[in-house]
Formats: sequence, structure tokens, C-alpha cells
Amino acid sequence: MAINSIENAVRYSDELDKMFEQKSAVGFFADNAMATKFVGAKTVIIPDIDFQGLADYDREAGFARGAITVSNGSYTMQMDRARSLQIDREDMSETGIANLAGKILGEYVRTKVVPECDAYVLSKLAGLAISRANTIDGDIKAPFEALCNLIGEVQAGVGYDEEIVAFVDSHIYASLLNSSEISKMITVSDFKQGNIDMKVKSINGVAIIPVVSERMKTAYDFGSSGFKPADITRETYMLVCPKSAAHLVKKTEQMRIFTPEQNIDADAYKFDYRIYYDVFVKNSGLDSIWAWVSPEVEIEAVDTEITTYEGTSATLAVTATSEGELTYQWYKCDNENKRGAVKIAGANDESFTTDDELEAGVYYYFVRVTVDSVASTDSDVYTVTVE
Repeated sequence: MAINSIENAVRYSDELDKMFEQKSAVGFFADNAMATKFVGAKTVIIPDIDFQGLADYDREAGFARGAITVSNGSYTMQMDRARSLQIDREDMSETGIANLAGKILGEYVRTKVVPECDAYVLSKLAGLAISRANTIDGDIKAPFEALCNLIGEVQAGVGYDEEIVAFVDSHIYASLLNSSEISKMITVSDFKQGNIDMKVKSINGVAIIPVVSERMKTAYDFGSSGFKPADITRETYMLVCPKSAAHLVKKTEQMRIFTPEQNIDADAYKFDYRIYYDVFVKNSGLDSIWAWVSPEVEIEAVDTEITTYEGTSATLAVTATSEGELTYQWYKCDNENKRGAVKIAGANDESFTTDDELEAGVYYYFVRVTVDSVASTDSDVYTVTVE
């Protein structure tokens, strides 16, 4: 059996773009990129227009001349990401290949591509707000007040006729909804994202978009196995900006599809997915993005390499400092990359003592330090060698 590779490649690419548009928290920023122009594989031109204000009319000289400045900013997309997926021939019947492939690829975009793009865009915008000191010091117990302050800062710069959005960390969002101050103020309003009309909760006309905490860090590492929070990062509690503030430029390459006969590596259907993307903010919008981020947490892991003996326990300790209230949770994991992490019941202090009945071998632990019950930071991994 043969699959029509060209026809299906186009169809899958279109459907995956629609999936991205539906599921991404930041997908509407792509609507702002319509005026961009590609001048190379990874370079785009985004126009930024500036005008001079009005001047007095002179009855003799007439109109005062004014300049229109159009600066075409050249931006290079940094995120060039790809993955090759294979589905074994035996897992696909002749009648079900298109359906199964579509489901698998759609799930891949939903669970891997969209989360990475959201995390990258939101972290870059939060980093921009921090770098320009466009941040507020909010009270974790008064999220509504913090939201109002952020909205006020944005409106002070862009006015009151701009459509504004607020990205809210999932924990803060729950607190916000439970606040008696806003229970009667929340409304459901229409929200346009590409060709999709969505319903979102809003407060005073500001769309509230909840985002899971894993995508609301201020910095990430993007590697060969996806993405993860950077070693030094903070939590973005809220990020408020005009809907038109950022340009999400996304260029999905047409998928390449290989049948088992064409695939020289395995007896399997092969799907190559590649995407260029990045988010850019024009000079005129740099100060229209405001954020409330978690306090900084400094963690010092003490004696991360410990050797002990059978029948003897080891004590692990960490020193953490922050302006917020700190809590601790120790984990046991499978290796130095924190794979297979499992909570250790009752291990909720700055120090943790291992079981004295451990057999000879190597054991790995780390502690997760949480500030204000929301933002978490992990320590380095402790390696305990039992001889």
C-alpha cells in the first residue's frame, strides 16, 4: 500500500497549524505578524511607524510640516526546531493510516510543540519586562489588586482603547477566582484568535488567560529532548500587555512523509516535522509589557557528594533565602538528571536524613524549594554512595 505523500503532507501541515492556533495560549500573537515579510529562511522585516504630533496652524505659513517615520526592523528567528517521528508498519492498517497518523501528529503538537512555544514566548516577554524594570511588587494574598496595578500601568502607556490581555499563572488564577472582590466582575467575552472565535473570562474588558505554571517561568533551556526550566529562573505570576504588543512569527515547514518503502532506516512510516518561530516586540511597544514575578530564591546545596556505609544514614542539607515564605519538599530520583522523581513523605525541612537500611549502591536526591506556595526552584542533585 502507498500513501499519497505530497497530498497528505499538505493536509497534515494545515491541520497541525489549526491545532496550534486552537491550543496555544499565545497563538493570537501570530495575528499581529500578518504585515511581516520574510526576506530569508529565518529573517523577517516588521515595520514600525512613528508620527510627529500636531503643531499650531499658522495663518500665513499654513500647515507645519510633519514627518512620518517608517523603520523596518530586521529580526532573526532563533527557534529552529524539528523532530522525526516513526510509526511501525505493523501498527497501522491500510485503512487506518491517515487517521492514526493524524491523531499521533496532532497529539505531538498539542503536548510538545504548543507547550514549548508558549513557554518560550511568555518567558521572553517576561524577561523583556524585567530588563526594562516594568514590574510591580504584588501581594500574593491580594491577586486582584496586583492585576489592577498591572492593567493600570499598561493603560497609562497605551491608553484605554487598546485590547488588553493578562496571562495568569494557574495558582494565582485559582486565587483570583476565589477572591470575593471579583466574583461579580468576571464576565465571559468573545476573543479572536486567528480564524477561531473563543470564549474567555474577562474583567473590565481585559481577557484573562490562565497558563499552567510549567509555562510561566522567566527562563528555560531548550535542548534535544524538549525544554525545561533554567537553573536560575523565577515564576511569572502575571503578564499583562496589549493584544497587539508582540509579533509571533511562525513558519511551519511542509511536513515530509516517507512510506516504509522509502524509509531506509526502519520498516515504518516516517514523519518529519519542522518549525521556525520567534516572538518580537517593536520599539514602540517595549514599555507596554508589564509583569509581576516571584521573589528571587537563592539555593546553596551543601555537600552534594556523600559517601556512607550500609547501616549508616546520611544527612542532606540546603540553604535557601528569599523575600517570600519558603517551604521544602525532598525527592528521590533515578539519576543526576532528576528522572523518575518521587516525593519523600514527611521530608519537608531544610535537611533530610536518608534511611540507614539502604543497600550498597548509588542514590540520588534533590529538594524543591517553593516560595509563597507558588513558585518552585530545584536544588542540585545530591549523590549518596552507599558502600
